[in-house]
Amino acid sequence: MYFRRVGLASRPDLRESRETGGAGRMPVTDGVVEVAVPRPLRRVFDYAVPTGEPVPPVGARVRVPFGRTEVVGVVAGDRPGSKHRLKTITEVIDPNGFLPPDLVELAVWLSRYYHHPVGEVFGTMLPAVARRGEAARLRPSRCWLAQPEGTVDRAPRQAAALSALRAFGGPVAATVVRPLGIDRRALAALVRKGLVAEVEERPEYRVRTSPFDLNDEQRRAVEVIADAAGDAGTVVLEGVTGSGKTEVYMRAIAEVVARGGQALVLVPEIGLTPQTLARFRERFGGAAPLHSAEPDAVRFDTWLRCANGQHKVLVGTRSAIFAPFSDLRLIVVDEEHDSSFKQQEGLRYSARDVAVKRGRILGVPVVLGSATPALQTLDNAARGRYGRALLTRRAGQATLPRYRVLDVRGQRLRDGLSDRLVGVLDQHLRAGNQALVFVNRRGFAPTCLCTSCGWQARCDSCDARLTLHETPPGLRCHHCGRRYRLPDTCPSCAAPSLIGLGTGTQRLESALGAQFPDVPLYRFDRDTTRGPARFDAQFELLRRGGPAILVGTQMLAKGHHLPAVTVVAVIDADSGFLSADFRAPERTAQLIVQVAGRAGRAERPGEVWIQTYDPANANLRALVEEGYRGFAETETAHRREAGLPPFAAMAVLRAESAHVGACEAVLERARAVLREALRAGAGRWDVLGPAPAPMARRSGRLRFQCLVLASRRPALHAALARLEQAEIQASNVRWSIDVDPYDTF
Repeated sequence: MYFRRVGLASRPDLRESRETGGAGRMPVTDGVVEVAVPRPLRRVFDYAVPTGEPVPPVGARVRVPFGRTEVVGVVAGDRPGSKHRLKTITEVIDPNGFLPPDLVELAVWLSRYYHHPVGEVFGTMLPAVARRGEAARLRPSRCWLAQPEGTVDRAPRQAAALSALRAFGGPVAATVVRPLGIDRRALAALVRKGLVAEVEERPEYRVRTSPFDLNDEQRRAVEVIADAAGDAGTVVLEGVTGSGKTEVYMRAIAEVVARGGQALVLVPEIGLTPQTLARFRERFGGAAPLHSAEPDAVRFDTWLRCANGQHKVLVGTRSAIFAPFSDLRLIVVDEEHDSSFKQQEGLRYSARDVAVKRGRILGVPVVLGSATPALQTLDNAARGRYGRALLTRRAGQATLPRYRVLDVRGQRLRDGLSDRLVGVLDQHLRAGNQALVFVNRRGFAPTCLCTSCGWQARCDSCDARLTLHETPPGLRCHHCGRRYRLPDTCPSCAAPSLIGLGTGTQRLESALGAQFPDVPLYRFDRDTTRGPARFDAQFELLRRGGPAILVGTQMLAKGHHLPAVTVVAVIDADSGFLSADFRAPERTAQLIVQVAGRAGRAERPGEVWIQTYDPANANLRALVEEGYRGFAETETAHRREAGLPPFAAMAVLRAESAHVGACEAVLERARAVLREALRAGAGRWDVLGPAPAPMARRSGRLRFQCLVLASRRPALHAALARLEQAEIQASNVRWSIDVDPYDTF
């Protein structure tokens, strides 16, 4: 074989190059395919088609010799012949094709836009089972159906499983067993007892009449989406929290399903999938989930059933954007602003932006829904690139909550809570309502400190302070995951004066539990809510009403309907608004608005209290007085003045190594290439760094970065392409390009 630049045009200086090692026949051949292999190499490789066999189509998986091993690659193109002696394909796994043309085109675009090796792009797109080369065969999909008669005695897990199956009201597929919290062993026991029958899954999609009447704004939004279907455009559905965006999605999807088409709905978190899935199944009779919590085999099966058209509605997280469809006609990205849509490792893609690109490739509309659209999205709408539909009022009789700023300067806080705020919470709880207390830090306290000498507990592998946890007791690094025993005395001065400084969810849980001992209290963070089943079970208890307190992180900010919540308390807004990361104010405002949206979603009015040491902050004032739109205008003016996105294109070069100085040396070479390339182009530009990353050491590796800004996006991509061609090598450094980074600090 020999290699060619992805693009897929070969470079003259590479045409004569070829691999010489490894297994495989090497005849002069008339049938040649270009194969993208799962290696960090920015090129495709030519392979000979076995004599007498048809040329595999573009998008097919093939097993090929590579070096001293064999790998599963994807056919990215074909050519009539070659004068070179090439290695031969070992096996054509998919003689009739595997990836549809739109995904192959999308993969090439992803490689160019994110400047990532095309073989690894295909590897990211494929499910794990497909990457291993398993044949694309559908297996019979089992479902479980509860029998109407019979009970279970002295087996609580079996009783709970039987109750969940009967409550579901129909056959329960394997993909839904875990989200419903059903124990697999209990399920098997119920089958043996004849209380549950195994049946074959046969999804039957049907559009049921909606129980809700659309208001004028919702009706207009549905019309805007329908108009976009003809133009294959992108529509920003900007609706205040509780305005009925999901109902608008379902009306648009109903039109698609009624005509036999397919729809894809992306949600930011796995925790949102069960509740969203339940709503879509209730309306359409079926919907399939696709997310990382499912077993690999189940994900592959769902993938194949989407490809052959069996699944009409797919609800999934970030990676679901790569699912194949036979007749995809609508893509919906719910909570489009959410950071979970940005992949932070490997191929650092934004599922939202990839959705827009895939919609254009397929010629289908894309709906970006949010109460707090990203500033980038608002800018695209303002420039006329996206259509726009507004929902300015809540559905039904619900009203938007009132914002109140609580100035805590000079006040003594107890476990992060002011006396005034405790009084407000008490008032709402006494009225029979529920309260939500939000702090975006898990654990008991973010810092463990000695009051005698000032020693702070720090991670041995990262430049980070350890978080103090009360349950289970100990110190944890939230970056590398290492755990440490909590010392009885200070390791530096031996004084017994260690304290937890700052407030996390565990501390609030403890303080509020002591303050309101008779009120049920629920904590929602990554430590308590490991799976969708428990998450949804806790929310089901809250939906039943009655006084209760919810304490949690940003998990509570995302799309949950809690009609009994009438007050939301934001404990620490200052850290986000005053962060050095230029995107932090945007994220903070979005979190506040989203978590505030949990209040007053029914007939009872809601209010939001924000504790702050900086009540005069311009962003905070704009948010409180004019809502998210006011904040967006204020922050956009700051960004325009500073020449930051969306008024400039940005990329970050990141490098990490175990060797001192190695990262800087690599980034210095990269910086020289970028500066030369940008200098030859038009517009303003800057390359900042290399400099230590805000966390200069993580998991024992040193980290440096360069920030690249250009007023013209084509100039940025041209410079990054030049960097790829330079092929900067460093055996002991791992470096990467992050285009449109979400985190810069």
